[in-house]
Amino acid sequence: MFELSNVRRGFDGTALFDAFDLGIESARTTVLIGPSGCGKSTLLRLLLGLLRPDAGTVSFFGAVLTAETILSARRRMGYVIQGGGLFPHLTAWENITVMARHLGQEPGAIAARVDELVALTQFPADALKRYPLQISGGQRQRVAVMRALMLDPDVLLLDEPFGALDPMVRHRLQTELREIFRTLGKTVVTVTHDLAEAGTFADRIVLLRDGRIVEAGTLADLCERPAEPFVAEFVAAQRSLVEGLGAMS
Repeated sequence: MFELSNVRRGFDGTALFDAFDLGIESARTTVLIGPSGCGKSTLLRLLLGLLRPDAGTVSFFGAVLTAETILSARRRMGYVIQGGGLFPHLTAWENITVMARHLGQEPGAIAARVDELVALTQFPADALKRYPLQISGGQRQRVAVMRALMLDPDVLLLDEPFGALDPMVRHRLQTELREIFRTLGKTVVTVTHDLAEAGTFADRIVLLRDGRIVEAGTLADLCERPAEPFVAEFVAAQRSLVEGLGAMS
C-alpha cells in the first residue's frame, strides 16, 4: 500500500532519514517502534503527506504522493493523533461526522454509518450528544477512532493513540481495537514506544533507531532473533512488559 524509496528527510540541516526504504503491506498491521527521536512519528507524517521528503518518493497504491495528489489520497486515510485531537466545542457525534458533513454526504448515510461505528466500537449511543470533556478518556479515544473510520478509509494511521490513558483503560482499549482491526481487515500503521503494545497489535514490527530500520519482523523475531545488540537491549529494557504478554515464555 505504501512504498518509501530512497527517502531523505532532514531538519535544520541534519538528515534524520537518508536513503530510507520501507514497504507497508495491505490488510496488515504494521507498528513503528523505537526510542524517542528515532523518527517514527516523522515517518508516519511522511506517509500522510503532512511532511514531504527532501529527496526520494513516498507512494500510495503505486502513485507518488505529490502536492497535486495528496488531498485525494488523504481522503482514503484515517488518522488518529496523540490524545485523539477532538474538537472541544463539538459533540461526539459532530466530531465523528465532521468530514462527512463537510463533503456533503446524505444525512441518512451519515446516520447509518455512525450506527455501524457505534456498534463496532461499543460506544454508548447516549454519549454521542456529549462534548469531549463530558466523556471518559477511553470514550474520547473511541470517538477519535470512529472519526478516522467514518469515511471507510483504506488505511488507518495512529500516532501514540493510547499514551494519555491510564493503564487499565489502555489495556482494555488495546484489546478491543485489536479485534476491531482484525474484523475490518484494514491496513493499520501505528506508532508506539511500548513493545508490549506493539506485540498486541502487530503483524509486523519495524524497530527504528536514528532514522534507520534496525530490524523488521514479528515480536518473536525481535525477542528470540535480535539482528544486532541494540535490539536485545531494547527488548531487555521492556522485558517485564513483554513477559506480561507471555511473549518471552
